[in-house]
Amino acid sequence: MNSNQLIIEKVSPFNVPVTVEKLIEAANQKGWQNPAIHNLQQSLAKSGKKVLPVEVIEICKPEYSGRMLEKNDERIVSVMMPCRISVYEKEDGKTYVALLSMTEMAAGFPDTVVEAIRAASNESFDIVKSVIGPFRNNAKNS
Repeated sequence: MNSNQLIIEKVSPFNVPVTVEKLIEAANQKGWQNPAIHNLQQSLAKSGKKVLPVEVIEICKPEYSGRMLEKNDERIVSVMMPCRISVYEKEDGKTYVALLSMTEMAAGFPDTVVEAIRAASNESFDIVKSVIGPFRNNAKNS
C-alpha cells in the first residue's frame, strides 16, 4: 500500500502486542486517554474469518475533544473521534503502524475545530514517532 497525505504507514521494530503496549504508554505519558482497543483479528474469528493480527487503538485528549464538542455546529466532527492508530501484521511478517493525518480532513471546518484537529494530529504523530522512530508524513516509509 502506498501512503499518501491522508494515511501514513510505518514499519514498527516491535511485534503487534509490544507496539500496542508502547503506543498506549506513550499516549498516557502525553496526557491522552485510551478508551478502547479493538482486536479485529479476534472479532473476525468469531465470524469464521481468519486474518493476521490487527489492533486499532483509540486515543482521546479531552483538551482537544472538548474544544470540538462544546459548540452545537461543531459537534458534527465527533464522527472523526477519538483518534485511532492501527497496528497490524502483514504477510511479510512485519508489524506496521498506520494513522490518519487528520489535518488533511480538517479543511473547511471552523477555526476552532481546525486548530484542535491540527494539535491532536501533531501529538498523535509525536506519540507514534516516540515508539517507532521518525517518518515523513507524505511518503511510503516501510
